[in-house]
This record gives sequence, structure tokens and C-alpha cells, in this order.
Amino acid sequence: MANTSPAKVSVECPHCGFKQLEYAAAKSSICRQCGRYFSPFAPKPGLKLHVKEEAPTPENSSIFHRFEDFWKRQRSSIIECFECKRKQQVCGTATSTICPACSAHIDLRDYKITSGFSRTIRTRGAVHLAAKGDLGSSSVICRSALIEGKLRGNLHCDDTATINFSGKIPGLLSARHVIVERKANIQCSRRIRAGSIEIKGTMSGEIIAQTMVTIHKKGSLEGDVTARAISVEKGGMFSGQLIIGQAGLTQGELLPEQKLAAGSVPEADISGSAPQPLPAT
Repeated sequence: MANTSPAKVSVECPHCGFKQLEYAAAKSSICRQCGRYFSPFAPKPGLKLHVKEEAPTPENSSIFHRFEDFWKRQRSSIIECFECKRKQQVCGTATSTICPACSAHIDLRDYKITSGFSRTIRTRGAVHLAAKGDLGSSSVICRSALIEGKLRGNLHCDDTATINFSGKIPGLLSARHVIVERKANIQCSRRIRAGSIEIKGTMSGEIIAQTMVTIHKKGSLEGDVTARAISVEKGGMFSGQLIIGQAGLTQGELLPEQKLAAGSVPEADISGSAPQPLPAT
């Protein structure tokens, strides 16, 4: 008569190394030497790592990811608190932090918007508004921004705001540096304030720049400009009123400031006439 009893196999305790016989279908057992529980047929610790080392892997990809992770850990940046304006250094991989001075929460995440979005954004990270995105937030504050979709609210960037879409911008736009890309065609309903502006595409609206407004070849700007300097490359076009002076003020604000600085009223101002900006085409 054939033996129908279940087969037993030799297994080894992973804790003490003692070998004993167990049924092949056993899920768990207890070591007869050390009395500890173990799974008889579970992979041994280190077995998976050993197989991974021997298996062929894309070395270049692995090295690249390791280097990228290492770079992110080593990279750090200086960020400013939204509330008390205190600056601190944070790790490049951090997604948020707490201000050591006022204990305010500081968001460090990057946002990519690919559909309708209406919540307020306040982050020291970057904002990417994709071509199919619709940003209806009343206020967006970020480190840098790439605008390829519809922007409805106000935008402030600590660094660079790059605009690469065609349409209207109804809200306020301010940044350290603004770039209007070659394929962009924007109409700004409200004033744009920036440290400097580069126009490679087509733009209409009022600009106040702290330093330079640059219109590149094939670029076009229609509107009033207040800046310290303006550069129009060959092939570029500018049409509007140009004021070279204090970039932080409009023409209506320049006159009272000059009066206070002089300490007396010039003869040209007694009649109430104000200097007119020079038209440039």
C-alpha cells in the first residue's frame, strides 16, 4: 500500500541555525532548539539583495538616480518667512518648514496645475500652469512660475515668471524677472511690476520695471513703460509712452516727489502744468 502521508522536508531556523523536518505545506513553525517562531519557507534575509546584485541592471540609470538623490539632499536654499520675513536655510528635499522666529508654517512644495484650480497658493516652491490648466486663484505667491495656461488672478514671484501662452491676464503680475516667450501673445489688463522684463513675443499693457525692459528681435510691446532703461533690438517694436526715471513711480507720482525733494516750487509748476511723457514708436 502506498504511503499517503504528507512529505516532510528539512528546514533551517533563521535565528539559531538548527535544522529540523517540517511538512512541505507548513506556513509557520517553532524551532525545537531555541523555541522561536519562524516561517519555514520564507526567503532568507539577504537573499533578495544577493539576487539583485547578480541580476543585470541598467547601471547608468541607477547611477543617475543615486546622484540625483544625493544632489537633492546636499542642495539647500535660503527662504523667507511670509509673516515676519526672517530668512532661514532649508534642505532641498524639504516640502515644508516652520519659521524659527514666529512659528509660521512655510510651504515649500512645487505645484503643477493641469486642470481647473481655484485655491490660494502661497509657497516658496515653483508653480507650473500647464496648457490645459485654468488657475482661478485670487492670489498666487511662489518662488518662480511657468504660465502656459489661463491665469485669472494675481501672481507674485520672488524670482522669474515665464509667460508662454496667448490670452488676457486680468490680474496683477509682479516678479523679480519676467520673460514673455516667443510664442506668447498677451494682453495685460493691469499694471506689471518687475525688476526687469524680457519680451520675445507680443505684449500689450503698462509696465513698471526697476531696471531694464528688453524687447528682443521680433518682439512687440504696446503700452506705457516706466523704467531706468529700455533696449529694443533690431527687428523689435515698441509703441507707447516712455518714462525713464524712478521705476517705482508712475508719472503722476513723480511730480510731487520732485517737489518735496527740491524744497521749493519751480516756476514751471506754478501754472499747474505737468511734464508730458515722451512718445516713442
